[in-house]
Amino acid sequence: MQSNLFDQQNLEVQSQQRFGLQNPQMLRVSLGQDVLSVKGAMVAYQGQVTFNHEGAGSVGKLLKKVMTSEDVPLMRVTGQGEVFFASEAGFVFLVELTGDGISVNGRNLLAFDASIGWDIKRVQGAGMMSGGLFNMVLNGQGTVAMHAVGQPVVLDCSQQPTYVDVQSAVAWSANLVPQVVSSMNMRSMLRGGSGEAFQYAFHGPGFVVVQPSEWTLASAQGNQQQGGLLGNLMS
Repeated sequence: MQSNLFDQQNLEVQSQQRFGLQNPQMLRVSLGQDVLSVKGAMVAYQGQVTFNHEGAGSVGKLLKKVMTSEDVPLMRVTGQGEVFFASEAGFVFLVELTGDGISVNGRNLLAFDASIGWDIKRVQGAGMMSGGLFNMVLNGQGTVAMHAVGQPVVLDCSQQPTYVDVQSAVAWSANLVPQVVSSMNMRSMLRGGSGEAFQYAFHGPGFVVVQPSEWTLASAQGNQQQGGLLGNLMS
C-alpha cells in the first residue's frame, strides 16, 4: 500500500518526553504518574490505560461547581502507555509550572500533571449579563497542556491596560486579577450593540494569551449544562 498518508510527519513520534507534541494540533503523553485531562479530549491511546471520573476533591470545590454551574469535567488517566489528546483541532502549547501558577479558560484546557493543584475562580465584575465568567487556576510543579483556536498572541500587561474579548482569552498569569468591563453604552445597546460587549481588563506584571477566534457563548453554556445540577453534585 502506498500513500503520502504514511509520510514521516504523520507517523507516531518516538520520544522519551512525558508530555510532547505528536504534531502542532495533538498532544502525546507517556504515562507513568497520573494525568488529569478534560473529558472528551482523548482521541487515542496505546497500552494498558484506564480513565476514571475525577471528582471535585473537596467540599469547597463541590459547592463552587453547584453555585456557579461552572464545570470543567475532568478524568484521571492512569496506567502504562501513550495517550493522545486534542480538541477542536486547536494548536497545542505546553507550560511548565515551577511553583507558580496560570489561569486557563476551561475550554482551552487539555491535560495536566495530577500533582498540580487546581481550583475554580470567579472573575471580578462578571455578572449575569456577561454570563458569569469563571476560570481554572493551576498551581504547583508540572506540565499544563492547553490549546488555542489558531495561532495565539501573548500580550504583556505590565506596560499599559490590556483588554481582551472574554471569549478569546486562553490563559493569563495567575497573579493577574482581571476585571470584566463593558464597551457598550446605553445608546449602543438600544441600537443593537456593537457585538463586542464584554472584555477582560488586565493591568500589572504578567501576560495574557489571546486566540484569533471567539468561543460562542451558546456553545460554552451548552458544555456547562451537559452535566446540569445533578452532574455537578456528582462531580
